[in-house]
Amino acid sequence: MQTHLAPFAQALPEAAEAEAILRKCVHCGFCTATCPTYQLLGDELDGPRGRIYQIKMVLEGAPATRTIQHHLDRCLTCRSCETTCPSGVTYHRLLDIGRAVVDAQVPRPKGEAWVRKALAWGLTNRPLFTAALRVGQAVRPLLPKTLAQQVPPKEAPGPWPVRDHPRRMWVVTGCVQPALKPGINAATARLFDALGITLTPAPDAGCCGAVEHHLGENEKALARARRHIDWWWPKLHSGEIEGVVVTASGCGAHVRDYAALLAHDPAYAEKARFVVERVWDPSEVVARFEADLLARLGSVPPGSRGVVAFHAPCTLQHGLKVRGVVERLLTQAGWVVPPVRDAHLCCGSAGTYSLLQREISAALKANKLEALAETRGQVIATANIGCLVHLQSGTALPVKHWVELLAEALPSAA
Repeated sequence: MQTHLAPFAQALPEAAEAEAILRKCVHCGFCTATCPTYQLLGDELDGPRGRIYQIKMVLEGAPATRTIQHHLDRCLTCRSCETTCPSGVTYHRLLDIGRAVVDAQVPRPKGEAWVRKALAWGLTNRPLFTAALRVGQAVRPLLPKTLAQQVPPKEAPGPWPVRDHPRRMWVVTGCVQPALKPGINAATARLFDALGITLTPAPDAGCCGAVEHHLGENEKALARARRHIDWWWPKLHSGEIEGVVVTASGCGAHVRDYAALLAHDPAYAEKARFVVERVWDPSEVVARFEADLLARLGSVPPGSRGVVAFHAPCTLQHGLKVRGVVERLLTQAGWVVPPVRDAHLCCGSAGTYSLLQREISAALKANKLEALAETRGQVIATANIGCLVHLQSGTALPVKHWVELLAEALPSAA
């Protein structure tokens, strides 16, 4: 695709990156076949190719409009198109650049702007979010059924192992996960303990920045990225800590983008590259010790643990590019994990998307739950807190993080 960036666009720090991405796109349209919003709406402007054209127009000097902003907002940033693209277009980076340019030119209506700022502040403020959630949980029995489904019941975190091993890693606490599902990180710590790894909470630098980034609070998101790097880099560089584990794949995918987001910051670019190479999803770590895990679990007949419907979050399969690993681990551990129809499509959670684009999100959730139900699983497993809570609000089946299943299967769990 030929490009002629306008002078203002040429002055952007990301100008060369944007131009390279645009020139990679051959407008073949393969991406539209796997884009959730295009599949639902059938509008070229709500598919990756159409959004690329709109961003290109703006970067070449066409005035940004509220309509363009609307179509960019509708993107889930699921990155399914990147997996499909034969040319290797890093669409999500172009979307980041385009959204920032459009938002700078098109002020949002006051009400909409207030909602977005409130979400960016409230979801990343752990004490506030926890307090609000506890109020909701206290009055949950009194709420209408449709509203009560949006409030997950309170859960106990479960025990944290106390043994110390030579191999040491940190786990990112997260902003909403400790309140919504405090047992996930503890289950991961028990699973890692069985593999001879000490997992301890990372120094708390707050939210990873994903929420603010996707809501257009880019400077705040970058500030959070720098704080995390300031905490993690010294211990990683010295070798005291082997790696940083992120149990929410949405957060993990964003942290892996720190190097791209800070590429133009001379004080952090190199450190960011070093750090992201040592940030792992738990599946990437457990897969390295698969034989040890199976020995620890003991021999069980194949499929004897039941059927699991596994929802692979977009951030796991398209963002982190971890595909088939969790399914293999669960299968080797004794579960039946049937293939899920349209497994590449988003469930509609996508961070705050389910709050800002309710109709599209609800339709995608219904489609995903229907596909998961076809597996006849007794439990739904996933790898991201947002997907977990989103899916749980629409089904009576238990929805768990996959590490919880493996932790519960350990002989010591009883």
